[in-house]
Amino acid sequence: MSCKCSTDQDIQTGNPMQVLKDEHRVIEKVIEAMARQLPREPIDCEFFRQTIEFLRNFADGCHHAKEEVELFPVLESAGIPREGGPIGCMLQEHAQGRLLVGMIADNLDAAVHGDAAAAQDLRRAAAAYIDLLRQHIAKEDNVLFVLADEALGPQEQRLMRDAFDRADRSQGCSTRHPHYVELAEELSQHSLAGGA
Repeated sequence: MSCKCSTDQDIQTGNPMQVLKDEHRVIEKVIEAMARQLPREPIDCEFFRQTIEFLRNFADGCHHAKEEVELFPVLESAGIPREGGPIGCMLQEHAQGRLLVGMIADNLDAAVHGDAAAAQDLRRAAAAYIDLLRQHIAKEDNVLFVLADEALGPQEQRLMRDAFDRADRSQGCSTRHPHYVELAEELSQHSLAGGA
């Protein structure tokens, strides 16, 4: 599968918000695959193992890291508030997402081996994560990134894009990005096929 990520124009203009939005589209594929997979019996161990890998390494390790380390501090210095504002809300939701992914991971082995309570806990955590991420992505795409585009001029946008590229290289995300785009597609196709 080819990656429909940032366009040549986005790369030339340095539009970092489009980079983050494109990553959201990849994350949404996995979230929707989880939603389809969640009610199926038995719990698909390999699907959830790969989903956990994706969420920890791409959604959190690459995507959220760009926001937390590069974008949010610049927006805060541009006057967008952290405390009581959108940045604080996004950070809180990132932390909540990490806890929910941890709960999914912690319950997976027991759930797969027939522990009904673990299966129920896994499903509750996964459903909460799906709801959280759907709302979180909508807030970022429609509120925070709009504020960011208004707050950052063309030069600041180019610098932010350069910072994203450096962050990706330092975290190894630039080399793993195609793998995670492909994994998102595989998880989506697996769930559409009714895999269990």
